[in-house]
Amino acid sequence: MEAELQLAGWRRTRRVVVLRRRVKEQLVAEVTAQGQPTLLFADAPGDAKVWEYAVRVTNTDHPLEAIGQLYRDRADGENGIDELIHPWGWGGYTTHDLERCNLSARAVALIYNGWSWYVRLAHPQARREAITSRPLPLASVARLTEHAGQSRLLLTLTHAASDQIKAMIATIRKGLDHIRATAPQLPKADRWRALIRYIVAQILRLKPRRPPLPLALPPPLPA
Repeated sequence: MEAELQLAGWRRTRRVVVLRRRVKEQLVAEVTAQGQPTLLFADAPGDAKVWEYAVRVTNTDHPLEAIGQLYRDRADGENGIDELIHPWGWGGYTTHDLERCNLSARAVALIYNGWSWYVRLAHPQARREAITSRPLPLASVARLTEHAGQSRLLLTLTHAASDQIKAMIATIRKGLDHIRATAPQLPKADRWRALIRYIVAQILRLKPRRPPLPLALPPPLPA
């Protein structure tokens, strides 16, 4: 539902949208006993419906059913910035030297960009955050052997999710074999562009089609 609200200090009323979503996972309640907080699972009755609510304040004229999706898209966009700052350390530099800060920031951005494309090549179905994606492909010990002019890379998996890692490595090899077969004559820079186009094509192929958001109709013209 939606309404208009003007809080103290606001110059005018603003549009307020209240959203709710059914909670399907287990709820956790915090209980404090003798100064020590304790987390307990809160079991709701089987026929009870538990909801979580969110209040959005906006100036847009989009229809009510579009507001929730717009804020979810915004959160997805902000997740990348949050991931750069925390898992990748893109911030908190202790030097006042601008050149060193620029060098560190660019190095982190390049590594983050390369790793993000690498993981999307391994798992084109959905984007994986660094905190969960880094342990998977890096949880193997590699040994390089050379014989008769050929190089062979043997990977020994040490992670419990070995089947998932094998599927990701197989997907990576499929993409590299595609570039090797279709663009062997290209220079290295153009091979990288061809690999990016291949990854984007896989993402678009697996991405479910979502209907466009409804647009607000303009007010009718006066007679």
